[in-house]
Amino acid sequence: MIYCVEDDNAIRDLMLYTLGASGFQAKGFPDSTGFWQAMTEEKPELILLDIMLPGEDGITILKKLRAGAATANIPIIMATAKGSEFDKVIGLDTGADDYLVKPFGMMEMVARIKAVMRRTAPKTDQVLTCGDIVLDEVRHIVTVDGKQVVLTLKEYELLKLLMENAGQVFTRDILLSRIWGQDYLGETRTVDVHIGTLRTKLAKGGEKIETVRGVGYKMVE
Repeated sequence: MIYCVEDDNAIRDLMLYTLGASGFQAKGFPDSTGFWQAMTEEKPELILLDIMLPGEDGITILKKLRAGAATANIPIIMATAKGSEFDKVIGLDTGADDYLVKPFGMMEMVARIKAVMRRTAPKTDQVLTCGDIVLDEVRHIVTVDGKQVVLTLKEYELLKLLMENAGQVFTRDILLSRIWGQDYLGETRTVDVHIGTLRTKLAKGGEKIETVRGVGYKMVE
């Protein structure tokens, strides 16, 4: 659901029509009164918010949304006839995710909505697990059997790659290229050393990293 807060009836109707034709569910409001009532009934996936509104203006609404725990992370695109840099800065600094300057094309509006929703969509792969090993990508933390393990950046990246592709065999050359970069001039022995250290730090979790003789390594599922 997308909420459009726009006081111009013709523009609001066109926005709602375009969103509906693009596969989105949308509701429109001419001012903050109906908008705040709707917010108590259903939280939208995104809000299109005009700055110049009768009564409570868009910036004030934006500040309230960002201050509320239940609404702080809702994506918001500001829309206004004002095209000055000052208005853009105020909106973005207050917490808007993007900005549309009137008159804007409806296809541009849809494209910006899709882009913002992609950027702000929650990731489904933020936590990787393999046996007792848990890798939290957001907090950059690795635990084994509930106990945190301190890893270097390369060890972390190596473990993450193996866990993301559990069951897949990686040659030493591929691991060297993926983790250290194609321009790295070191030897593949570097991979063996890091795998050895990683296994030691992971303790019993290290058994999940299996050596494929004559080929490389893989994470056992």
